[in-house]
Amino acid sequence: MLNKYPLWKNILLILLVILGFIYAIPNLFSEQPAVQISPVAGGNPDMALLNSKVQKLINAGRLHPTSQEHEKQTLFLLFKNTDIQLKAKDILSAALGDDYTVAVNLLSSTPEWMQVIGALPMKLGLDLRGGVHFALEVDINSVITQRMRGLMKNVNENLQQANIRYTELIPEEKQLHILFRDAVNLNKAKRLLERQFPDFLMTLKITQQRYQLSLQWTEQGLNNLRQSAIDQTINTLRNRINELGVAEPIVQQQGRNRILVDLPGVQDIARAQQILGGTATIEFRLVDVMHDPRIAQSTGIIPSGSQLYNYQNQPVLLDKQVILTGNSITDSSTSFDETGRAAVSISLGGGGESYFHRITGENVGKPLAIVYVETKATIKTVNGKVIHIPHKVERVISIATIQTALPPNFQVTGLTNTQEALNLSLLLRAGALPAPIYVVEQRTIGPQLGAENIHKGFISIVVGLILAVIFMAIYYGIFGLIADIALALNVVLLVALLSLLGMTLTLPGMAGIVLTVGMAVDANVLIFERIREELRNGASPQASIHAGYDRALATIIDANVTTLIAALVLFGIGTGSIKGFAITLTLGLLTSMLTGVMLTRALVNAWFGGRAIKHLPIGI
Repeated sequence: MLNKYPLWKNILLILLVILGFIYAIPNLFSEQPAVQISPVAGGNPDMALLNSKVQKLINAGRLHPTSQEHEKQTLFLLFKNTDIQLKAKDILSAALGDDYTVAVNLLSSTPEWMQVIGALPMKLGLDLRGGVHFALEVDINSVITQRMRGLMKNVNENLQQANIRYTELIPEEKQLHILFRDAVNLNKAKRLLERQFPDFLMTLKITQQRYQLSLQWTEQGLNNLRQSAIDQTINTLRNRINELGVAEPIVQQQGRNRILVDLPGVQDIARAQQILGGTATIEFRLVDVMHDPRIAQSTGIIPSGSQLYNYQNQPVLLDKQVILTGNSITDSSTSFDETGRAAVSISLGGGGESYFHRITGENVGKPLAIVYVETKATIKTVNGKVIHIPHKVERVISIATIQTALPPNFQVTGLTNTQEALNLSLLLRAGALPAPIYVVEQRTIGPQLGAENIHKGFISIVVGLILAVIFMAIYYGIFGLIADIALALNVVLLVALLSLLGMTLTLPGMAGIVLTVGMAVDANVLIFERIREELRNGASPQASIHAGYDRALATIIDANVTTLIAALVLFGIGTGSIKGFAITLTLGLLTSMLTGVMLTRALVNAWFGGRAIKHLPIGI
């Protein structure tokens, strides 16, 4: 019996190893700290003048970039470390003003030809790359309050459409009481509302000449509302993070009303917190031209149905009725108005645009106001417990005369600067949060600490690999050296696979690689011990090799399947870094099966197969 692989199998394995090296090598190229300078949206800068100005600034600040790159209308300055990078960012931001966006970045030094074929390094997690961790709390009570307002409106509409008369609606925290004059209308309303609002428990209370129907949230209804708010918040946060350009963020629920957010590589912490927690939107309201706002301001008597604001240091009365909100906006982008000031171009399509078109058409020649609304929180301590009290900050940003019925595409002007336009555009485009969120915990991991974690993780992988290599070489001789070659190639293939799939590497992920290195030789130990057993039973060397690989395969599969089940359970119930460990372990099992069985057999066949041998050097 001669052990020999067919040619196509050998070629396939060789190609696999070559591809593994190609897709693993990019991880050897480091990322360089860079400062990115680009014009604000709509700008058309003179790049030669920008280069000259930047050069003077970096010379004056004694900054020494390692290189300088251009990409379209963006200038990149690369630096040795993040300390110089952050210093350069502060100097350039202050000097260039609002005409340019100055941001910190990390640029890959991977050769361009590798990037073309998708050979990119693994993304690094928060604990390796540095960045910021937020724990956010969703104000569920605010969601309930908003929903109760909507419930009042819906109940009113349903009862009116069914011609059911009631006398009063009385809202409470989680209840709505409806008063009727007689039992007939009371029973009709109960039957109707039970079908329309299944999340509420209906109770009747009848006293002398008082008929009351109460709608109260069921426990299941409250849980559904809470989870819906959490899910919508997570989805909105992901949209906003995508707008920030963060690679592989982690956004996940923790407990009943908290959300964890990890933003690897983010260095502008204030900007990230502003965008994540921002609840800015806009409201369109008609200006009350029937009353004098100066009289309302001086007397404090505000006409019913109106609200007093200030616009350009002058009082103005606006109708309380909102004719369009930010929820109707499907797209927004920064632009400039006729005077060259920052503006936001808006596209409608989320509902309400027909009403908006009709109202503006009916009020041609009258002023229309745009109100910028932002929800903020006041932090107070009550009985030793920190609570957040939300309040709205409203500001009139524009008043213009309606020239014609407004179309689905128009512009918002009157913003104070370009940064405000950028923030408003991003928040409107990413969607509004269903409720205010508060930062209850914030941790920052610097890039230096991340680099130290990478170094320690790399050392652990190398030490584990060296110890396994030494043991196998001493104990199994030439067969051990073959297993060592397969073990090294296993690490290469695992890294290549993680890079190709775009996985994010974290410290637990590196622990998974270390565990894979230790477990990868298990298959070879089983195979080699089986070969030894066959030799002791008097089988020929070639027959022993054949039996060793064939008969040990079932045991190897069984052992790996049980580990795979454990990894899948970790992935299913774990979160964040635990999932990273499970993914690395799962992929490591697959690559170790390939290298430990197929690749070592190919090497053994190439070394011992195809010829008659009398003795197998299989160690001590």
